[in-house]
Amino acid sequence: MIFPENKNSLVTAASGIRWLRRILSASLLTVAIALSFILLSGTAPALATLTDDRFDGTIFALYAGNGSLVPPKVKIADSFKRHKPVLLVFYTDDSSDSKQYAIVVSQLQEFYGREADFIPVTIDSLPPEPSPEITEPSHYYEGFVPQTVILDQSGKVVFNEKGQIPFEQVDDAFRKVFDLLPREQSIPLKRRIVNELNVELSK
Repeated sequence: MIFPENKNSLVTAASGIRWLRRILSASLLTVAIALSFILLSGTAPALATLTDDRFDGTIFALYAGNGSLVPPKVKIADSFKRHKPVLLVFYTDDSSDSKQYAIVVSQLQEFYGREADFIPVTIDSLPPEPSPEITEPSHYYEGFVPQTVILDQSGKVVFNEKGQIPFEQVDDAFRKVFDLLPREQSIPLKRRIVNELNVELSK
């Protein structure tokens, strides 16, 4: 049997516990909201930028508007069998130089993509030591990105340059491979604008 005075004290204790739980829940909710606000306000917006060495995604899709370049459709061995020239481009997705050069590679593919095989190679996929096999990309890599290598129809290296190479320099190498007229004797090439980013970079 519960005496009246004990019953009142039990009711008061239960009410106090309920209030304590409410205050605790409200406090935890406030702390969670405050932490979320701090974390979100301190986070930089996820914008792709050409000028830093941050990973933003696949550079050929992001900056060149050409996701068809990666992954490559063929291997060097396939190109040798078909006697097709190869353009190898060594790059990384977190290199500002590679990001900017991706646009040039895409423009080159527009003109030569049907007659030559374009094989972009991320250096993260290469073994630590270069391969002695001429059908392996690591055979041609020299420790720099971007690096551009052109192999002619016989598999001979006819162009090997590091850094951001101008479109015209690689175009001249391809003209020799295909025995085309020099640029000054032929109709000037007009580059197609892929997106707004390319408009800025090709002016």
